[in-house]
Amino acid sequence: MKVWSIANQKGGVGKTTTTVALGGLLAAWGLRTCLIDIDPHGSLTSYFRYDPDALEVSSYDLFNAVAEKREPTPLELVHPTGNEGLDLIPASVSLAALDRQSGRLAGMGLVLKRTVAALEGHYDHVLIDCPPVLGVLLINALAACDHLIVPVQTDFLALKGLERMQHTLEMIGKSRGNDLAYTVVPTFFDQRTRASRESLQTLQRNHGEYLWPEVIPVDTRLREASRAGMPPAIYDPRSRAVQAYSALLDHLLQIA
Repeated sequence: MKVWSIANQKGGVGKTTTTVALGGLLAAWGLRTCLIDIDPHGSLTSYFRYDPDALEVSSYDLFNAVAEKREPTPLELVHPTGNEGLDLIPASVSLAALDRQSGRLAGMGLVLKRTVAALEGHYDHVLIDCPPVLGVLLINALAACDHLIVPVQTDFLALKGLERMQHTLEMIGKSRGNDLAYTVVPTFFDQRTRASRESLQTLQRNHGEYLWPEVIPVDTRLREASRAGMPPAIYDPRSRAVQAYSALLDHLLQIA
């Protein structure tokens, strides 16, 4: 089972879209996939028409179990997405208080690592959608994954978020004892704008070793798929963005 986290310490760069797009493709390709939402905003949860304010069980229960010295039971938290082979462990707003509640509790940095171990044999892939803030949730996702996917919108401010992410990766690498493999994915690329072109050039110049050599283009079909609550590959498999995400998935399956 492969575990990928999708993270960047900046919001609005396409983390949730990337999670849904890759997860939908994996499921369409016959690979059993579980998406885990650990962002208190619950964008991934809302994508599949669940209300983060009203859920009875969510990914928060994983952390609560450890706080109460119980083993996490992730299979009891799985929700259907309405798509064959694609499941969801949703987020609740309670996650927002987790740093304050769990800061002094031992073992809270490895909750997701224990969680994905319990999912072994039930899924081929687990994808974790992360909050854009450095805290116990992001630390968990980085400790649990085999590979990190870093979507970066092709604009200047998003590049600054990537710098913060790199500092975090250096810290995590020291605690893990080895560097975490990661792939930078340029998103929202618009060939018509100078900002997109120059940002991509900066990524190529400064992050070439870790940069996926292609781009995810701006595509209104992604917004329409979100509005419909469907993975982009199901909504419109021939769209430009889905073709790009298919190429990205091919790349990731070869290296991650």
